[in-house]
Parts: sequence; C-alpha cells; structure tokens
Amino acid sequence: MRNEDHIALFIDCDNISHRAIEGIIGELSKFGVVNIRQAYGNWTKENLKNWEAKLLEFAIKPIQQFDYSKQKNATDILMTIDAMDMLHTKKIDAFAFATSDSDFTPVVMRVQQEGIKVFGFGEKKTPQAFMVACSQFIFTEKLMESERGNELKVKEKKKIHSDFRKDKWLLKLLDNASIQTMDEFGWSNLSDMGAYINNNSSFSPVNFGFKKLSSLLKAMGTYDIYMDEESKQMSVRMKNYTA
Repeated sequence: MRNEDHIALFIDCDNISHRAIEGIIGELSKFGVVNIRQAYGNWTKENLKNWEAKLLEFAIKPIQQFDYSKQKNATDILMTIDAMDMLHTKKIDAFAFATSDSDFTPVVMRVQQEGIKVFGFGEKKTPQAFMVACSQFIFTEKLMESERGNELKVKEKKKIHSDFRKDKWLLKLLDNASIQTMDEFGWSNLSDMGAYINNNSSFSPVNFGFKKLSSLLKAMGTYDIYMDEESKQMSVRMKNYTA
C-alpha cells in the first residue's frame, strides 16, 4: 500500500478496550491516512465511559446505537451496514475492523472480494475464522501500553522470544515462504518473502513482539541473513539449506 492511501476504521467498542486505540491507529498509520474513524456502541452505558476521552483525543466519530433487543446486537448490524455503504459509495483503499466478534467475518470476506485490504484488530480470544479472513490481524494485547512500565515490557518480550520458536504455525509459514521465493542458491529476497506471507495469511510480526519481519527472522536464529550494501536489499536463507 502507498502512504497516501485512505483507510476507514470501524471500532466495535463493546469488544475492544479503549487502551488499544493508540496502538491501532499507530499501526494503520504505517500504511496510510486513517481519515474515517468511527466508534460504535450504546453511549448511554456506563461501561463505555472510558472511551469518551479517547474519542476526543483521536478525533473518532461516535456512532450511537441503542439496544433494541437483548437477544440481538444492534451495534454489529449498524457497523456492518455502514461498512457496506462506504464500500460502494466512497473511495477507500483499505478497511480496518477493531473487534473480537466473529460476526464480522462475512463483512471482511465481502470487502476482500473487491480487492481491498482489510486489517483486523482484536483480543487473543478472537475466533480463528475472523482472524484468517483479514489481510493482517494484530492482537490488541500487543498494542496496549503496559501500566507497570518498561521493566514489564522487557520481561514480556523475553518470554515472547522464547515462545515463538515453538510455534509450529509460524515455523511452517516462514519455511514455506522461503521455499516458494528462493533462488537456485536457496536465498530469498526479504520483500518477496514478505509479500508471499501477506498474500497467504493474516500474519503480523507484531503478534510475536517485533515491528518488522526482518527482526523476527534475526531473533529466530534459524536463518542466514545477507544485506547487499549496494542495493540495500536483504536476503535470507534457511541455515540447514542444501542445494
């Protein structure tokens, strides 16, 4: 995506903590301008009071939706209607849904059918169906600021680094990307590898404690990494590669 691309962000405030919004907008700003920011909920409820200051701070438009029935989530329905309306009436380069609710999976899939990228943000409890439907999905827990300071962040990062090497899904994803993009000598251009991963999964290095794919690969210790000083292109190769 280009940096001038326009992104529409839809926030399900019943399912997203107000403490995650700074990180969400920060991540999206890497890809473009988040010029549509809408937060949905019943603002008469006490549990949404913490959102009020965030709406002002980040210029987010609150969308009021009363609970018409205890059995139906009217907020989800309105959010879906607005997303579909913008899909057909506005020039939007990417959509972003901040929710842990799998009910939005069909919406995400519909937007993707138009060739538009969809970013997803939600808690780790988010159903797999919604996560894999997104172009990229990031856990909000990774975006929230630690209330106990940098010391906790360092401890958490060390734990993350020791755990991700055991993640079979991650290992398979990276190995497949390397195999599919390697040249005759086993080297893969990092950009090509990243593009392959993005086209085949909702992966984000943020979920593993890193801002960039290159940092994750370096930390894993299972890849040789080479930087071409002239072209500034980075290449990687599995350490156990044999021609």
